[in-house]
Amino acid sequence: MAKKPAAEPTCSIARTVQVLGDRWTLLIVREAFRGRTKFNEFQDVLGIPRDVLTARLSDLIEAGVVERRPYKEAGARERFAYHLTPAGDALLPVLGSLIQWGDEYRRTDHGPTRIYRSATTGEPVHVAFVTASGEIVPDADIEIVPGPGERNAELPAVRPLAHA
Repeated sequence: MAKKPAAEPTCSIARTVQVLGDRWTLLIVREAFRGRTKFNEFQDVLGIPRDVLTARLSDLIEAGVVERRPYKEAGARERFAYHLTPAGDALLPVLGSLIQWGDEYRRTDHGPTRIYRSATTGEPVHVAFVTASGEIVPDADIEIVPGPGERNAELPAVRPLAHA
């Protein structure tokens, strides 16, 4: 008897983890932001097995995070490069959040490997919650409430863990 496909999760985090919840996938996206587009570039810098890279790139294409574009070098057969789509570009603050967290809670003696800054001013930037009017809201003031897609609308509003 064939298995019935699982229903699409209603939780945004669960749906996102279906696409990005693998170490290799996040590292591929990181390298795409660093300008890598070719299969061999990803493989060389990450040391990822070919079959795993093929599978992860296919998943990213299917999810609309990257797109394949043909290219041909002189004397070689046509190949494909992998470029971030607008959905892929929108992952920049996600990577920024991971870097911020890692720099704060998984520090090394070497210091940060990447620093996010304004291309205009050179001033360092950070990822934050910002209102529609542009006001930065401290994490302690963020409230997480059920949205219209929540199946259990009876859930109470929650806040991040309070630290004494």
